[in-house]
Amino acid sequence: MAAKPKAELQRDAERTRAELLTVATEVFAESGYSGARVDEIAERTRTTKRMIYYYFGGKEGLYLAVLEQAYRGIREAEQRLKVDHRDPVEAIRRLAEVTFDHHIAHDAFIRLVSIENIHRGEFIRKLADLPQLSAPATSLLDEILRDGRAAGVFRNDVVALDVHLLISSYCVFQVANKFTFGYLFDVDLTETSQRAHLRRMIGDVVVGWLTSNA
Repeated sequence: MAAKPKAELQRDAERTRAELLTVATEVFAESGYSGARVDEIAERTRTTKRMIYYYFGGKEGLYLAVLEQAYRGIREAEQRLKVDHRDPVEAIRRLAEVTFDHHIAHDAFIRLVSIENIHRGEFIRKLADLPQLSAPATSLLDEILRDGRAAGVFRNDVVALDVHLLISSYCVFQVANKFTFGYLFDVDLTETSQRAHLRRMIGDVVVGWLTSNA
């Protein structure tokens, strides 16, 4: 049998690595770092532990790759957002809604963040490039806030990190607490009409806050 061309081998390697990251994301989100087993990830991807160690160096390396990919996903979603800076009110609403949509669609991301906080940020501190990767989250907000102040519609005593904290807190809550909050108050946060209401609400909250005392 003829050997595969180099380009095809590269594609195979990329597919294998991508599949490992996808499955590992599910396993770490389900079981946490301590409970996740490399054997299970290998079995679910129909590969071997040896391949995981080859691509990632082991369980910790795989977990770090999963974390980085998860954070990269939300940052890329923000950067894909096309906002009309001539209308800063609509721009900030759209950013809040996009963040809400991404968190709802990627609940594994929220569970990974929760797990990492259980570990007091032990692993995320090993990702030296992550703070730089996260910088666009506030730089986009800086632009929108600057435009809003110039137009006289946004207050002057709020910084980008304040807005990012507010939006992130609200959106994370929808996923992280949906079972406990749902049980205590007999509400299904995932129900379609409820979700649409909550999506509008974060936009209203952010816009209302930023335009008060403008």
